[in-house]
Amino acid sequence: MLNTLNTEKINMGAIQNSIKEKLKKVSTATIATCLYKKGLRNQFIQGVRPLKLNKPTMVGEAYTLRYIPAREDLNPIEVFRDSKHLQRVAVEECPQGAVLVIDSRKDARAASAGSILVSRLMVRGVAGIVTDGGFRDSAEIADLPFSSYHVRPSAPTNLTLHQAIAINEPIGCGDVAIFPGDMVVGDDDGVMVIPAAIVEQVADECLQMNLFEEFVMQKVQGGTSIIGLYPLVDEKIRDEFEKWKQNRGERIGA
Repeated sequence: MLNTLNTEKINMGAIQNSIKEKLKKVSTATIATCLYKKGLRNQFIQGVRPLKLNKPTMVGEAYTLRYIPAREDLNPIEVFRDSKHLQRVAVEECPQGAVLVIDSRKDARAASAGSILVSRLMVRGVAGIVTDGGFRDSAEIADLPFSSYHVRPSAPTNLTLHQAIAINEPIGCGDVAIFPGDMVVGDDDGVMVIPAAIVEQVADECLQMNLFEEFVMQKVQGGTSIIGLYPLVDEKIRDEFEKWKQNRGERIGA
């Protein structure tokens, strides 16, 4: 029984890694369109941006941290001495390959984290960090080989306005509901959240959308009108696309 469970765990890990590799090849724009077709219109985290552009696409399961407004009698600087302080616990327990997503209530007046905590996440093998607040030491964080997204820089410590209250529970970040295990994808345009239950289906569909858009771009750059092409409603062009896919597949196979 134990060997069976270990085998299942290994297989699930391989499947999850395969899904992540697929998602690294697609844009947040493509994911947004795919989710829109499925009736999901509010999966783009509002207001956040990468600290530095042109980094590899961030992909990982959501591991969440939630802040509430700080109350002065419960949130003095001494709370950081507590080994069970939830911000510190989140940094130390966020799984390898996951993305730490912080609900900062869209309040960037105080920092959600700084360069030391973000560096610790990086060293531990976390895939990235997202907050709908701000980071302190933003220039240092931007220069790390690590994916980081926030609203704007912020110097004050989080304790002045934020109180860590829960980890790995459902949160709201940038007006999006995020549940632990949802897939988080970030690129230069921003961050999308894919519900865990449909992530494999979305990854496969997005790769097919990429293929179609490659075909469309070739046609457009060759002078073809977008009418009937994008969206694809012209049957002659549809047949051409099918032949293009076959030829492309043969070239790749060769």
